[in-house]
Amino acid sequence: MCGICGFIGPAEGVPNRESALQNMKDRIIHRGPDDEGSYLGEGVALGFRRLSIIDLNHGHQPMTNEDKSVVVTFNGEIYNYRDVRDELVARGHRFATDADTEVLVHGWEEYGEGLLSRLRGMFAFIIWDEHTQTAFGARDFFGIKPFYYTLQGGTLVYASEIKAILAYPGIEPQLNFEAFEQYLSFQYSALPETFFKGIFKLGPGECFTFRAGEMSVRRYFDPLPAVRQAADLNHPDPFEHTVEQIKQVMADSVQAHMIADVEVGSLLSSGIDSSYITALYPNERTYTVGFETADGVKYNEISYAEQAAAEMGKSNTSHVISPEEYWDAIPRIMYHMDEPLADPSAVALFFLDELVAKDVKVVLSGEGADEFFGGYPIYHEPLSLASFQRLPRPLRRALATIARAVPVPFRGKSFLERAAKSVEERYIGNGYVFTVAERTRLLKDPVTSTTPEELTAPCFAAAQGFDDTARMQYVDYHFWLPGDILLKADKMSMAHSLESRVPFLDKEVFELATTLPLEYRVNSETTKVALRAAALSTLPERIAKRPKLGFPVPMRVWLTEDRWYAQVRAAFEDETARRFFNIEMLINLLDEHRDGRADNHRRIWTVYVFLIWYRVFFQNEAIDR
Repeated sequence: MCGICGFIGPAEGVPNRESALQNMKDRIIHRGPDDEGSYLGEGVALGFRRLSIIDLNHGHQPMTNEDKSVVVTFNGEIYNYRDVRDELVARGHRFATDADTEVLVHGWEEYGEGLLSRLRGMFAFIIWDEHTQTAFGARDFFGIKPFYYTLQGGTLVYASEIKAILAYPGIEPQLNFEAFEQYLSFQYSALPETFFKGIFKLGPGECFTFRAGEMSVRRYFDPLPAVRQAADLNHPDPFEHTVEQIKQVMADSVQAHMIADVEVGSLLSSGIDSSYITALYPNERTYTVGFETADGVKYNEISYAEQAAAEMGKSNTSHVISPEEYWDAIPRIMYHMDEPLADPSAVALFFLDELVAKDVKVVLSGEGADEFFGGYPIYHEPLSLASFQRLPRPLRRALATIARAVPVPFRGKSFLERAAKSVEERYIGNGYVFTVAERTRLLKDPVTSTTPEELTAPCFAAAQGFDDTARMQYVDYHFWLPGDILLKADKMSMAHSLESRVPFLDKEVFELATTLPLEYRVNSETTKVALRAAALSTLPERIAKRPKLGFPVPMRVWLTEDRWYAQVRAAFEDETARRFFNIEMLINLLDEHRDGRADNHRRIWTVYVFLIWYRVFFQNEAIDR
C-alpha cells in the first residue's frame, strides 16, 4: 500500500519541479512512511511514498523496465501477481524483483490496456510510456483505492489524496457548491467532480490516457453485464451447491488476500461479515472498538467479538472510545478524509485502525459483503412493499398524500409514503439526509436543482428488467460503495499507515455473487441468505444468523447531552455556518432533537461535519496530523 502523486506537462510550467514534487509527496507521507521515490523526465514528474508489504527490500518505486522507457507508480496490491508474472516470464520478460509492481511494468509492455483484465486486486496506478509519450492510469474494479486528478492548462496533476494536489504550485482550493449540495442529500461526495472545483476522481473500473495535454477517460469494467447475465438465468444452481461455491470462493479469496511479507490482522465485530473472514484467515490477531455513554450504556460489540474470537481460537484487542476522544478527533479525521463524509462510523473506524496499526501493517476487513450478497435491511423493502404496491398507483399516492398531511408521526406513515413511490423515486442509497426541498430551505444560496434521483436514474435505467433489490445493489455499486464505504476504509486506514484489505471485494467473489437469485439474497426472514448458510460451516449459528447492526455510534444520545449540544450549537451559530445556512433552521433541528420531538441526529451531523471540514481546508484550522 502506498501513495502516488505527480504531474505531466510542459517542463517550463513549474520552475522547480523537484521541489514541487517533494511538497506533494510530503502531504501523503502517512500513506507510505517506509520509503519514497521520484522520477523526473522531460515534462514528467512521478512521485511515490511506500508502505512496505511485499518484497520489502526490492519494491522501490518508481519502477521501470530494463531500458527505463516504461515507468510505473502504483498504490495497492495485485493478489495474483505471481500467476501474471509466470505468464510474462514464459513470454520472455525478465524480472528484477519479486514485487507485484513489476507485473504492471512488463504487463503494459506485453498487453497494453489488456493488462487490466488479467489483474486480481486493488489498485490505482499510472504508467509513463516514453516511446509514445503517453500516460496511462487506472483505478480498480470496485474503487477500493482512490485516484484524484486535475488539469492545469496542458498539465495533468494527480495523487492518491486531494491534499497532495493542493500542494501543486498555483492551485488554490475553491469550493464546488454542486458537490456540497448533493452531499447534503447523499451524506458523501457523490459527483465525479470533488468538493474542490476542478479536481476530479477517477471512478471505479475507469482508466485514462493522457497525451499532449489531452485527457481521455473511459470505463474498462462495469458490473452490469455480469448482473444482466445472472438475471437471465432461468434455472439457478441449487441452493446447497451455491452455498458450497460461496464457501470455496471465500476461502480462496481470504487466502489470496494473505499474501504479504509482514503480519496480517483482522477486524472483528459481532456480525457475520468480519466474523466469517476472521474464521477463514489463518492468523490470530483480531481488533474491535466500541463506545460507552455517560450513563453507562454500552454501544459496542466488544463482548460479542471477544467471545467469538475465543471460540475461533483467536486473540482480541479492544478499545472503548470515549466521547471526548471521538469529538476531539473530528478535525484530524476530516483532514485525512479530504472530502466531508457524514458517516459517524468513519470516526470509529479511525480509532479502530489506529489500534490495529500498533501491532500490524495489514488488516482484513468485511466491506463489500452487503452490496454483493444483499445484506442491507433496506434491500428487503421491495418484498415488504410488494403486496401494497399491487394497489392502483393513484390510490397509493392518495394515501401517501393523506399520511403526509397528518402533522404528527404515526405507525405506518413512512410505509405509506414510500409505498407510493417506485424504487427509482425512493432509493438513492442507504442514506437520504435532506430532500431537495429541505436543502433548498436550509441553504442561503442554493445553486442547483439537480435531484439525487436524477443522478441515480442512469443506473436504474441500465438495470431495467432486474428485480428491484438487484437494481438497488447496482446503484450502490456506483454510489454508496465507493462514495462512503470504501472512502472511509482507505482514508482511515492510511491515516495510520495501515493497509486495509477487503476479501469480499474480489473479482472471483463478485462473479459468483451476481449469479444469486433474489431468494438467495433476501427473503421474508433475513438478508444475505446464501452467505449466512455458507458461514454456518465455520461460525456458531448465533453469529451467522445475527441481524446487521452496522457500526453502532451513540450520536443520537450525545446530541441530547449539554456538552455536545453546546459544541454543535456554537458551530451552527458561527460566521462559517452563517455564510452557507439559514441558522434558524439549524438551531431548530438541534433543539427538536435535544427535546425529543424528532430524531435529527443524522441531519445535524451532516451539517456539523461539513463545517469542521471547511475550517480545515478553507480556513486553515490547525490540526494534529
